[in-house]
Amino acid sequence: MSSSSGYRSLSDTQLTAALRRHLGFPEFRPGQSRLLRAVLSGRDALGVLPTGGGKSVCFQLPAFLLPGTVLVVSPLVSLMEDQVGRARAHGLRAELLNAGTPRTRRTAILTACRESDVDLLFVSPERLHLPGFSSALARIPVTVLAVDEAHCVSLWGHDFR
Repeated sequence: MSSSSGYRSLSDTQLTAALRRHLGFPEFRPGQSRLLRAVLSGRDALGVLPTGGGKSVCFQLPAFLLPGTVLVVSPLVSLMEDQVGRARAHGLRAELLNAGTPRTRRTAILTACRESDVDLLFVSPERLHLPGFSSALARIPVTVLAVDEAHCVSLWGHDFR
């Protein structure tokens, strides 16, 4: 994970202005600003926010502010689809890869990622274990790796679906 030094020094006012400009929210919810500061400075971070607490802001805003692709691993396909739709509505180039993505579409998405034409990529956890995906991932400029809905992964594991 890397980050541009210009984003490390964003003031609270500048970070809030970016939130308003890109996502339309007037202010951060509790925990978001601290988590975003860690992410934007290139540090590992763990954010535990309640349902409806705005977790997606914590990976969507970096997708606007940082170069490369923000990779989000999520076990909930319908949630990924909703988040891709919302991200696109805000102007992010967002895509998702799951078991239902046709091969030709997967190839096109991975090519776009390699060419830095995808800001936000959602993948299901099992995708990380598929032959060839890790080598494809190695050619993508991933700036941030986020695990969304991690409680589903740890609580239910591979039997979740």
